Amino acid sequence: MRGSQRVQRVAHLKTGDAVATSKMMGVLPVLLLGVALGQAVLLTDMYGTLHSPNFPESYPKEAEATWNISVPSGFQIKLYFIHFDLEPSYLCEYDFVKVDAEQEVLATFCGREDTDTEQVPGDQVIMSPRNVLSVTFRSDFSNEERFSGFEAHYSAVDVDECRDRNDEDLACDHYCHNYIGGYYCSCRYGYLLHSDNRTCRVECSDSVFTERTGVLTSSDFPSPYPKSSDCLYRIELEEGFLLDLEFDDTFDIEDHPEVTCPYDYIKIQAGEREFGPLCGDRSPGRIHTGSNSIQILFHSDNSGENIGWRLSYTAVGSQCPVLQPPVDGQLEPLLPQYSFKDHVLVTCDEGYKVFKDDEEMEHYQIVCQKDGSWSSKVPTCKKMDLQKSRRSLSSILTNQILY
Repeated sequence: MRGSQRVQRVAHLKTGDAVATSKMMGVLPVLLLGVALGQAVLLTDMYGTLHSPNFPESYPKEAEATWNISVPSGFQIKLYFIHFDLEPSYLCEYDFVKVDAEQEVLATFCGREDTDTEQVPGDQVIMSPRNVLSVTFRSDFSNEERFSGFEAHYSAVDVDECRDRNDEDLACDHYCHNYIGGYYCSCRYGYLLHSDNRTCRVECSDSVFTERTGVLTSSDFPSPYPKSSDCLYRIELEEGFLLDLEFDDTFDIEDHPEVTCPYDYIKIQAGEREFGPLCGDRSPGRIHTGSNSIQILFHSDNSGENIGWRLSYTAVGSQCPVLQPPVDGQLEPLLPQYSFKDHVLVTCDEGYKVFKDDEEMEHYQIVCQKDGSWSSKVPTCKKMDLQKSRRSLSSILTNQILY
């Protein structure tokens, strides 16, 4: 207790009055509160004292008094008795003190401290679940002996929300910082605090992938993915490529047994086609999107501890028809299947030349185009004219001599 507390007794109250004394923190004068029988008094100070009517004299018959204690949010109320002397009875059916909070009875006491009974508070400390607590005293129509009643003290106790994280709706996602009367949350580097001031979300909507192969995962995979986030991944390749997705077997997105993906989900937009929503613990496996440009949206709500997903993507080019090498010639490379941007070199056997549009050349190259067609037909190979070749060679040598 900070400083010293002086509790003043009231000696001249009318019979039937209940008295509660309390003092606000840092204020020296003691506040005395009286309450008529059957009525309640509200105590809002951070600590104080309450006792039975006429205490320390005998309490009156057929008396009832209630103290409603309320402290600021972020605090609990600690209540303990330093004196207790009430008429004993089975299950406290005669005189009693009842302590309750939020419509729940926390304790009911009666009897004397020097008797062997479990209904006397003794050294017991009562803590309220939250920031309100009610104490009710009641006596019946007769007392065979003299009973002096009770005296109790209460004080507001700071709640360490960072230690008592039983309520998932109030717990911080990453870091919790307690202060007197409350707490606040903060997030790890790279995360942003959501508007609910407790969950940590990620900025993940600016990712554009242009490579032909790659890997995408939910944030922190295989650790639980962030809450309250909307992540948008875009894969954009030039026309002529088609994207295939392959999800790992490890796939864990929060779902519902009766409703399709109401909480967290993946949606894939591929041109006019949409895949999803996808969720649960069964991997979607391989998905042929049929598009060169897709968007993957991953949405998470504000609860759950699921680990997320991982996928790899590959680009498959448009397929071109199978080529046959020319007579007396070869194709390099000679493959059973060709796709977009594949190059094929056409060459001829020794003694033959490549002819394309009546033009003679050593070799010729064709390319598989984005629409699945070849850039040109396969040229032919023609045997060289030896006489023509000799005349051409003679002409070249004569020119060299003249010059």
